[in-house]
Amino acid sequence: MKQTCKQLLDEYTKRRRVYEAEKLAFSGVDGKDVYNIAAPIMHNDEFLLPARVEPRESEYSEVVFFGFEKGTWYPKKDIAAFRLQDPFWAEIKGELVFGGVEVFPHPTIPGALGWRTNFYRGPSPDKLEYFASGPDGMKDIRLIELPNGRIGVFTRPQGEVGGRGTIGYVEIDELDDLTPEICAEAELLHQFIPEEWGGANEVHLLKNGKLGVLAHIACFDDQQGKHYYAMVFGFDPATKKATPMQIIATRADFPPGASKRPDLEDVIFSGGLVRLPDGKAWFYAGLSDAEAGRILIDDPFVDYENAVF
Repeated sequence: MKQTCKQLLDEYTKRRRVYEAEKLAFSGVDGKDVYNIAAPIMHNDEFLLPARVEPRESEYSEVVFFGFEKGTWYPKKDIAAFRLQDPFWAEIKGELVFGGVEVFPHPTIPGALGWRTNFYRGPSPDKLEYFASGPDGMKDIRLIELPNGRIGVFTRPQGEVGGRGTIGYVEIDELDDLTPEICAEAELLHQFIPEEWGGANEVHLLKNGKLGVLAHIACFDDQQGKHYYAMVFGFDPATKKATPMQIIATRADFPPGASKRPDLEDVIFSGGLVRLPDGKAWFYAGLSDAEAGRILIDDPFVDYENAVF
């Protein structure tokens, strides 16, 4: 059954529980905004934070890897930046798979931008090589290694097939099989009403072999302001069945701050989830297309590890 932002927000309000909330501090970026982060990556015994860095008035950004020292994240000069937006990563068959969104002048619409998702692979963040791209016009392609050795691929078609943006799923055998044509073959999950949209942001393999999907759901208000909420759902790759969605965070759960534009004030980017042994999790997010933060919440995937669906 399709769910709406309003329904999910009403449910979230009843069970909301945020233990800690903080904005992240960045240095060495020459006054540029740092937002839309992924979860930290362990590299050479330290955590690195991939993040989108750009001037307030621009959409042309870089993804920079930041190290942490004395309460501040600073650029790692020995790791190359990528001309991408909205970083993400996964570990697939012993390799780090890293990606982001490339933007470019639209080939047919003057003054507009086109985009595609690019993928890189290698043993570590400082040794990544390009290997694949998704279809033009598709963001939010995410990968997960399955227990049987195959690779699950979550997609987000838009337009004639996906409307404003929906989630699809397909499987491949090897990373080399990731092509625009394969992404276009994904089976749609049909989770959103036509006026709303969403996409996958990070996928976790659960102890029961099922998947916990960190994602987002979004809508417009009457003044065309955007509202993006972090949500999750469980997914069984054997049956291709998904659980109902549930919101886990909103912009109001984080400290107040700047916004890239007025219509983006109520926007969060679902960056990543770090699960903790005590049943809680750190949720990392971009805030209003201008800042980044994290909150400590109950681990939303615990129930999916014990559920039958």
